[in-house]
Amino acid sequence: MTCPTLFLRVSRLFLTAALSRAALGAILAATALLLTSPAAQADVTLTFGTYAADKPTTTVKKYRPFLSFLETRMSEELGETVRIKMKIAKEYQEGIDDLATGAVDFARFGPASYIHVKNTNPGIQLITMESKKGEKRFKGVIVVHADSPITSVTELKGKSFAFGDELSTIGRYLSQSELLEAGVSSSDLSGYDFLGRHDLVGEAVGAGRFTAGALKESTYQQLVAKGVPIKVLASFDNVTKPWLASSETDPEVVAAMRRVMLSSENEEIVRRISKNGFLEGSDADYDFVRQGMERSMSF
Repeated sequence: MTCPTLFLRVSRLFLTAALSRAALGAILAATALLLTSPAAQADVTLTFGTYAADKPTTTVKKYRPFLSFLETRMSEELGETVRIKMKIAKEYQEGIDDLATGAVDFARFGPASYIHVKNTNPGIQLITMESKKGEKRFKGVIVVHADSPITSVTELKGKSFAFGDELSTIGRYLSQSELLEAGVSSSDLSGYDFLGRHDLVGEAVGAGRFTAGALKESTYQQLVAKGVPIKVLASFDNVTKPWLASSETDPEVVAAMRRVMLSSENEEIVRRISKNGFLEGSDADYDFVRQGMERSMSF
């Protein structure tokens, strides 16, 4: 082989290798661009958590329409597709632990559960509070059987009482505070038990298994509509429920959620989906419940 021929072949090999490296570099650059482009970015996937204060099927039916609304509006706010899954805890403590540890990204809790989870993880973020006809208060009730001759809470001495969950705002803390205000403590009752859910409390009183019990006013109305024979003996104030984000949830995502929930432009849509809409809230709004929880400790 002549030197010129050898030189040409070696030159072609170097040229081919250089072109290959250039092609490889172009491919890598294109891949990097594709991976960082908005279309290739991962969706924002959030997990909404709550606990079953009523039947789990009722809980899903209650929240899914609003969560679908949040998905759509937050996707517009963030410029990314937002997907929201649900995780329903069987018990209050499980739900509290889920939010405290970041197993769920945001949640709707009762006031007492908020106080518990805030004590466990001070980084929990308050998104909004629910509104009840523009107010931050609503009612819990103590009920008796529809045929009961009892007309005041003081007459419950020597009787039995059904509470909800041991961590429930209405089902335990505020109802116990209400009993204490009437001069009735645990030692004055013939017996009491924690039944877990509000609907189970109302049904137990209607069936005559307990003289009285504490539950949400909305659950009471639903049970009466179904024919459960109970009536209100007394009612008491509670603070509306907070919507909370875990300490690990991106503040930008939290801010977008807050904007959607509080937006005046979406007011009618929000009210139609969440019934009452939302209000700006602060930790101090729940001091009323903290006081009731402290009082109930002497029950």
